[in-house]
Amino acid sequence: MGDMMNEGQHLGNDIDLSQFYQIFFEEAGENIDQMEQMLLALDVAAAQDEELNAIFRCAHSVKGGAATFGFADVAELTHQAESLLDKLRRHELQPTAAMVDVLLESSDALRGQLAVHQGSASTPPDTGNLVARIYALAQGQDAPAAVVPAPVAAPAPAPVAAPEPAPVAASPASKGEREIDIHIGPLDNIALADGVAELFRDIPGLGTVSTLPCDQPGKRVFRARTAASDNELLDLFTFHVSKEQIQIHPAGDVVHGKVPMPPATEGKDYGFYEGAPGLPGAPSAHATAAAARDTRAAEARAGAAGPAATGAGLESSTLRVSVSKVDQLINLVGELVITQAMLAQKSRELDNNNANNPLLAGLADLDRNTRDLQEAVMSIRMIPMSVVFNRFPRMLRDLATKLGKKVELVTQGESTELDKGLVEKITDPLTHLIRNSCDHGIEMPDERRTKGKNETGTITLSATHQGGSILIEVRDDGKGLSREKLLSKAREKGIDAPDSLSDPEVWNLIFAPGFSTADQVTDVSGRGVGMDVVKKNITALGGTVEIESAEGYGMRVSVRLPLTLAIMDGMSVRVSDEVYILPLASVIESFQIKPSDINTMGQNARVVKVREEYMPVAELEQIFSVPRFEHSAASPIMVVVEAEGQRVALMVDELLGQQQVVIKNLESNYRKVPNVSGATILGDGKVALILDTSALVRRSRH
Repeated sequence: MGDMMNEGQHLGNDIDLSQFYQIFFEEAGENIDQMEQMLLALDVAAAQDEELNAIFRCAHSVKGGAATFGFADVAELTHQAESLLDKLRRHELQPTAAMVDVLLESSDALRGQLAVHQGSASTPPDTGNLVARIYALAQGQDAPAAVVPAPVAAPAPAPVAAPEPAPVAASPASKGEREIDIHIGPLDNIALADGVAELFRDIPGLGTVSTLPCDQPGKRVFRARTAASDNELLDLFTFHVSKEQIQIHPAGDVVHGKVPMPPATEGKDYGFYEGAPGLPGAPSAHATAAAARDTRAAEARAGAAGPAATGAGLESSTLRVSVSKVDQLINLVGELVITQAMLAQKSRELDNNNANNPLLAGLADLDRNTRDLQEAVMSIRMIPMSVVFNRFPRMLRDLATKLGKKVELVTQGESTELDKGLVEKITDPLTHLIRNSCDHGIEMPDERRTKGKNETGTITLSATHQGGSILIEVRDDGKGLSREKLLSKAREKGIDAPDSLSDPEVWNLIFAPGFSTADQVTDVSGRGVGMDVVKKNITALGGTVEIESAEGYGMRVSVRLPLTLAIMDGMSVRVSDEVYILPLASVIESFQIKPSDINTMGQNARVVKVREEYMPVAELEQIFSVPRFEHSAASPIMVVVEAEGQRVALMVDELLGQQQVVIKNLESNYRKVPNVSGATILGDGKVALILDTSALVRRSRH
């Protein structure tokens, strides 16, 4: 953070740009993520112009912001990447796999540099070799394996804090305003040159411009007075005409030794300019912000940046809000739900007469509006699974290359939404499951061909809604799990594993701590510290994990999670004087029974017959040791709940009704209680336990 503060002081007196740092970091991260996704999807044999233009725009946006805020190392690296991308989009070079690799490496390096400026890392990545490789590829040469003399000098670890960084010293821009002649052309459509003059009129603080006479067809000459540097102007002008059709000279000096963007100079001047916004004599930060807005508008007018224009529209319709403010709003809505439940309970005690009708009608409206408000607020925290899924193509590509395998990742249900808190916590378990499928599941290409399979294995990552839960599946078409190998490994570890175990029980052995089927320990797997952590993390989120496998054909890991951890619809039931809450999404049906409908089996297990199907019975009175003060008959009502694909009948005394409940974490406020997932406050102020239907199903089935 110290470097960041120094950079903020270095950027001038007009405005403290440090207040915009967080916005820049977020937008830069989004642009880098988007660039990486497009690079992974790029077909180097048939790259489309729009794809290359979109990737170029991402790099250009990061470079422009980094230069504005004075992050010289970020600006340098993105400028080199931008130069390579510029030649690709102008078809001066053909895309290759090596270019994609080096650009992906640059995205990793950029994240490291941004982390240093944010204060979350202390050592910046060494980009000297990377910059040299990018430059060599941009010149049409093979990328060197080691550092070679490159036209850029690697910046110091704290580039902007240095008082005299080399790139700034090499910049041709002088402080204060200057007069220049801008030569544009030859152009087939000379009207495009008029867009350059419009920039000076539209962007406050950029300068003034006038048109000079020119007798050459297809060319225009403008004289401008501006404090902006050549690179800053070129970045603006290229939204209308290409760089090779622009020449900038001092006023009246037609023949000038410096060509704006030849290869050697391009390498030296990477876009961190001396006349950066905020520096003395440079355009103000307000002018720069206006320039950025008008640049996007000019880009849209030029018609060459469809996606960029769409992105600008999205920015104008969204608002960045701190997560803490959203959480505070959800907490307040939770309290409102509790207050509304209290009013609703009290309203049932009122007589239904004409005097009370307006009050009852108002309470009914409050109930409806509270529910709508709760759903709207909860939707703010719901984000699509694509946020998680988009991280895996790059990771899987690198892992498959390292292992010498060919793997394709197929994603389904990216638009399925999940609570933000769950999304952040499910990323690591899913990462391990995908790495596990690639390392242990997918075979080597030769082995797959021998088995008659396609040499490219497929890993499918899907997400779907099922009732009040989300089901995430990781499937692969690899070799699957070997029952014999798992049993053998378990016995070696001293785990009791008789041959009588069912297949699901054998598959669950891999969740044992320290268990691994790898023959040797590598930096990818073999230490046995993965799957047990996966199950532990998912269970902590109130979820479950199941495995299905067919040896020789592949395996499937299914993860079920609740949609949200805050508010849910529940059914309240009474057992003696205690009230319990059942998640409404798990409730299938309820019915009255006679004592004769319940049958007792071995080991005191009880079942009830429901439409020709025998279902286990769970007596809440016994499970929670509920004291019964009245001597009445057995519980007359059964509530059928479903979890993990199985059903169980719960014996209760009474169904009290359906209501929204605010989930309170019982473990953090008290301790973990078996068969209970949380607690809530009822309308009368009492605390009711929310039952863990998955745990009840497992308890009854076993």
